[in-house]
Amino acid sequence: MDKLNGITVFVQAAESRSFVGAGRLLGISASAVGKSIARMEEKLGARLFHRNTRSINLTGEGSLFLERCRRVLNELEAAEQELSSASETPRGKLRISLPLLGNVLFMQLSRFMQCYPEIQLELDFTDRLVDVIEEGFDAVVRTGQLHDSRLVARKLDSFGYYLVGAPSYFASNGYPANVEQLQEHHCLHYKLPSTGKLEKWPLSGLAQGTEVKVPATMACNNLEMLIHMARQGLGIACVPEFAVREALDNGELVSILPDRVQRTLNIQVVWPSSRHLTPKLRAFIDFICDGRARG
Repeated sequence: MDKLNGITVFVQAAESRSFVGAGRLLGISASAVGKSIARMEEKLGARLFHRNTRSINLTGEGSLFLERCRRVLNELEAAEQELSSASETPRGKLRISLPLLGNVLFMQLSRFMQCYPEIQLELDFTDRLVDVIEEGFDAVVRTGQLHDSRLVARKLDSFGYYLVGAPSYFASNGYPANVEQLQEHHCLHYKLPSTGKLEKWPLSGLAQGTEVKVPATMACNNLEMLIHMARQGLGIACVPEFAVREALDNGELVSILPDRVQRTLNIQVVWPSSRHLTPKLRAFIDFICDGRARG
């Protein structure tokens, strides 16, 4: 049992990249984590981490050992799951982080609560790039590509980008006939919260090596505010289709140059690769990624 506890501490420290973070999640002190790692290194005769005052990083030996330890813990969790009741009711608190995507997930989340009344959802809406493991989330909904080997993902949906503006704006300013003419228009931009830079408009149809410098009449880091400005006739915005679907359907916004916008936005549910899928987490992932939950 001591050996298994040591493996658990090692895996948590490797995933948290911090003795303090590992101790917080395991309910023990950072000193206890450090001593457990030191005992394991002494027993193995190999250094598992490079340490400095700010962080810890796996050595080559540590990376190899982590793979084996994860397999051990995953096998143990699988065995425990097999011995538990297959009909166990999903219940308990589920902590989920979601991006500020307007109301694209509201209907799915409310239906999920109706279907699983014994699950208590704790939802954190933010465009900040959260650390799933360090911040203790069961899962997060993210856009873009997955670049963290500690995580696994399942595709939820994908959407295209649209250039949109209000009929009143185009009545006053005319419709751009091509992407070059966007330089003559009022353009509303989304500012990326993670970098503070303006999100680049994915425009095509330009001569090789050329780039259209789209004016920045307004910039903000809130998608709903960006769309509100466009609906008020203040300019053209480049936004994901799901965020303006209703406004396009009812005529508040119109789409322009549809064949000159190329980017597709992928939305995924992401969770720690080493974390056993509890009934509540599995229920959430299956439900939110199931096409029956949308519409």
